[in-house]
Amino acid sequence: MNVQNKLRNMVLAALFLALAYVMPFLTGQVPEVGNMLCPMHIPVLLCGFICGWPWGLVVGFAAPLLRSVILGMPPLFPKAVCMAFELAAYGALSGLMHRWLPRKRPYIYLSLVAAMLFGRLVWGVAMFVCMGATGGSFTVAVFLTEAFTNAIPGIIVQLVLIPVLVMVLERPKALHQGN
Repeated sequence: MNVQNKLRNMVLAALFLALAYVMPFLTGQVPEVGNMLCPMHIPVLLCGFICGWPWGLVVGFAAPLLRSVILGMPPLFPKAVCMAFELAAYGALSGLMHRWLPRKRPYIYLSLVAAMLFGRLVWGVAMFVCMGATGGSFTVAVFLTEAFTNAIPGIIVQLVLIPVLVMVLERPKALHQGN
């Protein structure tokens, strides 16, 4: 990777981190709405697709912790800590799969769905560990409700928006490189 591509990825990763920081303001800082729409997930997934897995992992890990430390939302423990692992998994897996698979629409969806499922599983394990360490409990029913049932609106938004954005954002890159 040349210096120009590294610089481009660094600038884009900073942009995606900034978007992950400000997008929750669109939900009015109402935790219930944020839990449904998952606004930080979109820029992190895009970062993985566009900048690659290392940037996606770093931006995903940093975004919830940065918001928590600066704004107090989400609460640092266990929410932001567990989200950091979840979003790091999103960014890393979306980037890895997008790198390995052909850059065609079905594979973008496959990469997205795999990253979303894997990230949710990582979040569930992190919550189980954090809650267990503090004497709390985290059941399978709570995991399914919080990871999937309550997040259906956000899952739909991600499935509709992200593949389109990936294709649009990669088109100029392909044209610029002569592909």
